[in-house]
Amino acid sequence: MNDSRKQATRLESIGGQYDFWLGSAIAALISVGIVMVASSSIAMASTPFYYLVRHILFVAMGLGLAWGLMRMELKTIEKYNQLLLLGCLVLLLVVFVPGLGVRVNGARRWLNLLVIRFQTVEAVKVLYIVWLASYLVRFRDEVNATWPAMLKPLGVAAALVVLLLLQPDFGSSTLLLAITAGMLVLGGVNLPRMFTPVLFGLVGLVALVIFEPYRMRRVTSFLDPWKDQLGSGYQLSNALMAIGRGEWTGVGLGSSVQKLNYLPEAHTDFIFSVIGEELGFVGVCAIIGLYALLVGRACYVGYRCVEMRRHFAGYIAFGIALWIGMQAFVSVGVNLGMLPTKGLTLPLISSGGSSVLMTLAAMGLLLRVSYELSRAEKQVALLRGEAVVVPTPEAKEDTKAQRPAAPQPAAPKAPARGTSRLTSRIEPTFERIG
Repeated sequence: MNDSRKQATRLESIGGQYDFWLGSAIAALISVGIVMVASSSIAMASTPFYYLVRHILFVAMGLGLAWGLMRMELKTIEKYNQLLLLGCLVLLLVVFVPGLGVRVNGARRWLNLLVIRFQTVEAVKVLYIVWLASYLVRFRDEVNATWPAMLKPLGVAAALVVLLLLQPDFGSSTLLLAITAGMLVLGGVNLPRMFTPVLFGLVGLVALVIFEPYRMRRVTSFLDPWKDQLGSGYQLSNALMAIGRGEWTGVGLGSSVQKLNYLPEAHTDFIFSVIGEELGFVGVCAIIGLYALLVGRACYVGYRCVEMRRHFAGYIAFGIALWIGMQAFVSVGVNLGMLPTKGLTLPLISSGGSSVLMTLAAMGLLLRVSYELSRAEKQVALLRGEAVVVPTPEAKEDTKAQRPAAPQPAAPKAPARGTSRLTSRIEPTFERIG
């Protein structure tokens, strides 16, 4: 008994380490963001550094949120999974309350918090990923084997999308659906069964584009921005001119011409075009490489967590990787003219209040996942090291003398609510996905 207590104490005293590559990629993207916000926004306000100071303040607050989440046990967060889903619904509904919700450019997406305006969907992304991760842990066998368990998270995502479309926010709606589908696939869903709801979802999204005139104009202007260069194609044509001027090494940091009130939203949605103009092809490749490192490392951490049966942590890492990877892909694609214009910022780089806050909060959660993975690996290594110790003959004799009677087998317990009732367990297999 004393040995068991000592072993438990030793295991609890073991600490983990935050992943170096994750931390390095995050720090590099934040640093690039501060520099590029300073460069791209210098001509946009009467005070040259207004947006820079504002961005630094939000980065500081976001780092505070990240630090708090880095110190919080994931099992504590998992206990409140149902409250997280309720929080998503409340945040998307409260913007319609008069006096609280704020309408900007025809969209009702922001909360008036007196000091700042907060875009609620940014918090919803984080809360929803954590809730979906907990759902996949509780029902991971049923998600693979039954229709209702697979359709429930899709129904929740559809309800959130309806509230987003009422704001309206088509870009975040598409991103939320993509995150849901990606996490279900990585969670071990039956792929042939998943095909039907995905097909219906794609048809619905296409219909929303076709029957909404302003969305259709964005698609047509994306196909040929030069046809109406001063109208619907104005943003994209100026973005392409900025990137074209950058050539291989750029015109130099701070020397962009398009940011001088030619390129709209140069410090937010189209900051990648300014990067292309000032830093050129080399700078663009470096930024894409940093995102590849961040997303790839997050996926690796998630995979290692699943291998060690820490599914909740692993699914959180997968969800955050999907979010950052897809949002960065869309933002870069829009700036390069590969995708229709959509109001999604470049994570960790673009200026913004709520976006910066919640993206950094997600990074803190991701680093916490890497910490708990490192701690678990050290604990397993300690247990394995003790298991291979060969006892001496004297120790064997003492052990025989002190060996207690063999315990009687305990009666089998009924499965807890939300766990599998199937006769055979179905673990998520990445070989099947590949």
